[in-house]
Amino acid sequence: MTPDPGLASWLQLSLTPGLGPATIRGLLKQFGLPRALLEQPSSELARAIGQPALEAFRSTRVKDAVDRALHWASEKDHFVVTLADDAYPRFLLEISDPPPVLYAHGRIDLLNLPAVAVVGSRNASAQGSRNAEGFALSLGNAGLTIVSGLALGIDAAAHRGGLESRASTIAVLGTGIDIVYPTRNAELAAAIAARGLLLSEFPLGTAAIAHNFPRRNRLISGLARGCLVVEAAVESGSLITARCAADQGREVFAIPGSIHSPLSKGCHALIKSGAKLVESADDVLAELSGFRASGFADAAANPKAGEADSGILGIMGHDPVDVDSLCTRAGLSAEQVASELLRLELDGRVTALPGGLYQRLEKAHRG
Repeated sequence: MTPDPGLASWLQLSLTPGLGPATIRGLLKQFGLPRALLEQPSSELARAIGQPALEAFRSTRVKDAVDRALHWASEKDHFVVTLADDAYPRFLLEISDPPPVLYAHGRIDLLNLPAVAVVGSRNASAQGSRNAEGFALSLGNAGLTIVSGLALGIDAAAHRGGLESRASTIAVLGTGIDIVYPTRNAELAAAIAARGLLLSEFPLGTAAIAHNFPRRNRLISGLARGCLVVEAAVESGSLITARCAADQGREVFAIPGSIHSPLSKGCHALIKSGAKLVESADDVLAELSGFRASGFADAAANPKAGEADSGILGIMGHDPVDVDSLCTRAGLSAEQVASELLRLELDGRVTALPGGLYQRLEKAHRG
């Protein structure tokens, strides 16, 4: 992505202490792009943001921070995305408090591909971690990028599943993008930077401050079409993400568990309040009615996906057929065939029949 010629002015505005996202959006509405703001007389700016903020806006400290960010953005696969950029996530434009600037490291194309958030407890059970990784892998293979928060436990498992899928994963950080927290996830963060995307709204060097993590949760849910909570205690931060998702008009899903497990209490509370109980990835996909997996194949870095669909359709014939037979005919694994069948089913070209059989659907002819 070619940097915006006015990127320095965006950074200057966003890095000025005391100017939050809401204030910045108000200034943009009043003056236009940040470059136009810089051209305003000092008296006009002082009236708009106050004298202390104006002094900070033009301070050496802010200039140095801008220079550091520009240097960071000049490195390979490093991006600073502003509200004016085409790469800015369209789904974030729908939330009430979109950040003016985002720092991204990795695959910038993931920002505008279909996504689902998968979150849960840091102190996950072994089963919970397996569930998170398995759901993420299946949802990712169906074309949904997995969004989570790089925390220990469920988040980390979801990212691992996403990385192994065709749609990859986005980690939304509660720190500056140049800081890995927790440090135990350093290797995972490096893998995400290489094959997925690290994302943060916080300036470079921002340490792990407690109140920043609940704030970033609105971005986890905002990037996604739905939010799946795998395990959560009643006071879990994951419930904050779920509430953000509900407030943003996203679907909320929860996996039930034992009535005796504290890590199931949060999910059960969500289900009682209207979240959809899910037992499989298919349950999630069935609710995301606006999602078309074929759209992902057209837009993502998987140009042969459409060819694979055509291949499966070509060997199905017109009679009902089971997965084992398709595996033999196509020379693919059961998981690969099942993934392609799901994509075709979502696209209305295949239907599932009783007894584990599938049949090709012909498009209606119009006279």
